[in-house]
Amino acid sequence: MTTKVGYLGPKGTFTKIAVDALFSGEEKQSYMTIPECIDAVKHGHVTYGVLPLENALEGTVNVTLDYLIQYKMLKIVSEVVVPIRQHLMVHPDHRDDWKDITTIYSHPHAIAQCHRFLHNGMKHVPTETFTSTGAAAQYVSEHPESKFGAIANTLAATEYGLDIVKENIHDFSNNHTRFVVLHKNDIQWSSPRLESKGYKTTLMISLPTDHAGALHQVLSAFAWRKINLSKIESRPMKTGLGNYYFLVDVEQKMDDILIPNTIAEIEALGCSAEVLGSYPYFICENV
Repeated sequence: MTTKVGYLGPKGTFTKIAVDALFSGEEKQSYMTIPECIDAVKHGHVTYGVLPLENALEGTVNVTLDYLIQYKMLKIVSEVVVPIRQHLMVHPDHRDDWKDITTIYSHPHAIAQCHRFLHNGMKHVPTETFTSTGAAAQYVSEHPESKFGAIANTLAATEYGLDIVKENIHDFSNNHTRFVVLHKNDIQWSSPRLESKGYKTTLMISLPTDHAGALHQVLSAFAWRKINLSKIESRPMKTGLGNYYFLVDVEQKMDDILIPNTIAEIEALGCSAEVLGSYPYFICENV
């Protein structure tokens, strides 16, 4: 059976860069929204789904996390971190008069990431949002008669035949996005091109409502075992105010003793704990 990979499209998105870093000869299918891509994995239309989970500046991509919590049958099987480099691009017909562009299109996160450039140099130009940077670049490419600009990456410029008129317009040079690979089964995926930087295990924990200090005790279960946590984040359970899931990233691979015993101690407190994935992670530097 042919391995098919779904991702947040269209072509030219940062997600496509993540896909190309992790997969080589597999068939690739783009989707216009994150829920569509997750549904494609859920229903078996694609084998893997690659989606953004967290940005260093804008924080967690909540829709990815919420759907991952909702569809507990999907597992995180790999992760890749991609540097985010944003450029202003226009149709080649408007390369010489690009300062006269009337509208700039991009994903809302990309617009936020380029606030200084837009505020200082393009304050007079309104911005409008798209579902992705790639979709914004595609729209500009398809409207050569209009003086439009897009904020996107070099892959989008190449894919849609646009000219980059201002490079690296993002506010911070250390901006990165974390992309996860989802699968219906817990089958890890390793990149043939990138060397693994280590392993993570992601847990979803919910606390009892009648147990004071439960979160402190949960964290203590990791601490006394000297298990390092790289992230802990709360998300609403959508069952009422004050009810939360806690997502915890453990900086090691699932083993037979240490993490299972931690989970057993957490459950003994009346909490629930579920493993969302134990997976290798990679860093893509060449963008």
